[in-house]
Amino acid sequence: MKDETRLVHGGRNPQRDGGIVNPPVSRASTVLYPTLAAFARRSDGDAKYRAVRYGAYGVANTFALADAVAELEGGVGTVVTATGLSAVTLAITALVRQGDHVLMTDSAYGPTRAFCDEVLTRFGVETTYYDPLIGAGIAGWMRPNTRVVFTESPGSLTFEVQDIPAIAAAAHRHRAWVLMDNTWAAGLFFKTFDHGVDVSIQAATKYIAGHSDAVIGTITAPTEALFRRIKDTTTAFGDIAAPDTCYLALRGLRSMAARLRQQEAAGLQIAEWLRGRPEVKRVLYPALPDDPGHAIWKRDFTGACSLFSVILHTGDEAAVARMVDAYRYFKIGASWGGFESLVIPAYPAPLRTAVPWTDPGFVLRYHVGLEAPEDLITDLTEGFERLRQAVS
Repeated sequence: MKDETRLVHGGRNPQRDGGIVNPPVSRASTVLYPTLAAFARRSDGDAKYRAVRYGAYGVANTFALADAVAELEGGVGTVVTATGLSAVTLAITALVRQGDHVLMTDSAYGPTRAFCDEVLTRFGVETTYYDPLIGAGIAGWMRPNTRVVFTESPGSLTFEVQDIPAIAAAAHRHRAWVLMDNTWAAGLFFKTFDHGVDVSIQAATKYIAGHSDAVIGTITAPTEALFRRIKDTTTAFGDIAAPDTCYLALRGLRSMAARLRQQEAAGLQIAEWLRGRPEVKRVLYPALPDDPGHAIWKRDFTGACSLFSVILHTGDEAAVARMVDAYRYFKIGASWGGFESLVIPAYPAPLRTAVPWTDPGFVLRYHVGLEAPEDLITDLTEGFERLRQAVS
């Protein structure tokens, strides 16, 4: 079965739902049982992980979304969490204990770093940041107590493509778990488990939900034992996505393949156009043939999303603000993956410790939405004219 078909049919059972196409929102806290014996058996076996037994542990459309994402990612089970960040933090928490060591890519999402630096340290778990381009060289950073190697490819803000198979092989020789933030590829353009990853994490807020109106995360595991270990941890922390949010994410999932293909084409068109602009020093986008990560991206990925960064020749923040503030279609806002185009300033330098960021050019991160690329290029052209006037 092709992924496009999986996205349409995964997690659906119209016969179970009275013929309804989309699994309806199922809001619940209390679940009633006919007998004391049935109540006593409510958590027996697989029911603890996949049955509706109390609202805080998941309802019908929680499990429908989980089933659909697990099928897309090729996993045995998916845990649905309240946010993408909670998916990251709870996946790590499930696999470490006091005295353990975590290897974290230096290009990781900023709040992921904050969790390691501000929370894990308080519980006696040490984090070391490594060069995202280290590949098999990660073996030299492994310690006897290294339990988790965390990857994110491409990296946040600067889009380094990691050699995931090489990192995974080295980590597994040292009996460490390999976790990956797979949000950029959305589970569609990169198959984590085929490349040696043990746990696949997504901020489903982004391309899965796809409409900038839901915050949600997913954690997918390739084995039942690992899935249950993570599910037990999220349950213990009381983390769960609301039923209405699960409904929105599952609805967004149905159109994700079509949206991503259109956004991929538009993103590549605009990135190539930006590469030719005199104001632009470099476009950080692995789908471009001259990108340093292009060879690994082409080997391991089947497509590219529409998120990338641009390094400008100028570092004049006031001039850049004049350019960006008057955009018509690229709106200033965090997050990405929705139908609208976005732009934000990016500041990699404060987030780097293993590989310092020294480029003086101003960095902007762009997300290309579903608007006509021609209109977006016109918007960018007008912005560059404002930038030229501001720096002249």
